[in-house]
Amino acid sequence: MGVYISRHRTDATPKRASESDAEFFERIAGPFWDQVRDVINEWWSHLPPDAQPGLRSRLRDRNSDANVFSALWELYVHEMLLGSGCTVEIEQQIGTGGKYPDFLVTRGDEHFVVEAIWTAENLGATGSSSLPPQVVDAIDCVPSPNFYVAYKVDSVGSTTPQQRRLKNELTRWLASLDPDQVTAEYEQKVPLPRHTWQEAGWRLSFEAIPRSPGRRGEPTSRTIGFHPSVWVADDSDRVLKAVRKKGRKYGDLALPFIVAVGNSAVFPEDEDTESALYGTSVEYAHHTGSTFGRNTDGYWTAAQYQAHSRAAAY
Repeated sequence: MGVYISRHRTDATPKRASESDAEFFERIAGPFWDQVRDVINEWWSHLPPDAQPGLRSRLRDRNSDANVFSALWELYVHEMLLGSGCTVEIEQQIGTGGKYPDFLVTRGDEHFVVEAIWTAENLGATGSSSLPPQVVDAIDCVPSPNFYVAYKVDSVGSTTPQQRRLKNELTRWLASLDPDQVTAEYEQKVPLPRHTWQEAGWRLSFEAIPRSPGRRGEPTSRTIGFHPSVWVADDSDRVLKAVRKKGRKYGDLALPFIVAVGNSAVFPEDEDTESALYGTSVEYAHHTGSTFGRNTDGYWTAAQYQAHSRAAAY
C-alpha cells in the first residue's frame, strides 16, 4: 500500500481549473508523473508505520490544496534528514509547551528539533473579475484546433452562467475563422478577431489568437492561451508570521530548534527572508552621504532577540 496505487492511467490532459491538486496527482498519466508518484510513495514508505495513515490522508485531501503541499513539504524535510544520516522520531512530546513538534532528530551525539511549515503566496485576478473554475474549464474544452483564445471579464453576474450556451457560441465563432487569413491580416496591423458574450449579468470578451501551423490540431492542447492578468498580494511578511507562529509554540525545548519554512512564491527574493529574520532594510541619510541598516522589526533583531532566542535556525 502507498499513497498512490500503481495502475494504468490514460488521461494526460492538463490540470483543470476546478480540479484539486490531489485529484490531479492521482489522475494525470505519463512517465514523468508516474515517476513523481513513485518518489512520493517511496518517501512515504520511509515514515514510521504509525505516521503513515495521517500523512497519506493529507496528501490525498481533495478539499485543501494547501494541506497537500504542506504534507509534501513535511515529507521532503523528513527524507532530507534521513538522507543526511539522521535518525528521526516523529511528533514526540518535548518542551514546556506540552506540544508535539514534527521531528526530533539525532545525528551522532547531536540532538535537535525540526518543525516544518508551508507558506504560499496569494494570487488574485484583477479586481473581482475571476471566473468560476467550472466556467474556465468549459472554455478550455471548446474544440479549437486552429486558435487559442484570450478572455477578459468585463462584468460579473450573480449566478454561474450557462456553460453549454457559452461553449456552443464560442465553437461557432472560432469555426468561422481562418487562421491563415487572420495571421496575414494581423501582420498588416489588423486587430485580432474579438467576440463578446453576455448572459445573466456576465460580460466576457474573447480574442482569437492563431496557432502556429505546427501546433494546430493537437488533441490535448488547452484552448485558453492567455488568462487575465493577476496581482501578487502584498504578503511579504508571511515568512515572519510563519517563524513567529512556530517559534513560540513549543515553549522551552532545551534543544536547538530549526523551523523549516517552505516558501512558495511567484517571484521569490532572498531579501524577503532576510527582512523577516533581521529586519527590513533602511537607508540613513547624512550630510556626508548615506548608510544602510535594518529596522528592528525582524525576528532576530536586537529588540526581540531575547524573546525569540529559542529558535536556532530557519
